[in-house]
Amino acid sequence: MKRQEDNVWTEAVYENESFEEADFSEAEWARCSFTACRFVGARLSEVRARHCRFEECDFTQARINSASFEVCSFTGSLFDHANLFMAQFENCRMLGATFIEANLDGLKVSGGNWSWAILRHQTLKGLDLQGLKLIEADLYGACLLECDLRDADLSRSNLTGTRLAGTDLRGADLTGADLRDADIRGAWLDIAQAAHFAQCYGAIVE
Repeated sequence: MKRQEDNVWTEAVYENESFEEADFSEAEWARCSFTACRFVGARLSEVRARHCRFEECDFTQARINSASFEVCSFTGSLFDHANLFMAQFENCRMLGATFIEANLDGLKVSGGNWSWAILRHQTLKGLDLQGLKLIEADLYGACLLECDLRDADLSRSNLTGTRLAGTDLRGADLTGADLRDADIRGAWLDIAQAAHFAQCYGAIVE
């Protein structure tokens, strides 16, 4: 590990380490790598991380409020019951990450890939998710009211019971997504999406 100054870390490499209940508040991480590490109950409030990799890490019940992550990877990581209030993710890879009963209020997402993420019953109302990749994401029962999902990739995503009222879906890829049980009242659709919606109900569109 290379340490530049107090609470500023670069090129840290850890594997199978436990950081349970550790306090990383206001730390700055750059080009750090964590594999199969446990951050259960850890305090990561206002952490600033750039180009860091977290593979199959456990952030259950961690406090990650107001943290900022830029070009980071959280593949296969757990955020169950974690507090991510006002956290920011810019161009991050969240492949297969789970957010069961996590607090995502005020979450800010700019680009990135959240494919296969589990966001069941999450409240994401009003978020700007334009262009986000959500391939095969599990959005069962999620609240996406008034979100901006223009040009997002929702192909084969689980939208069962998802609330999409007032959401802008224009240009989004809905290939393989079943909209029959989704609430899309007042949602913005383009012509191709409207035809797809009709086909979900068995209509023949010519």
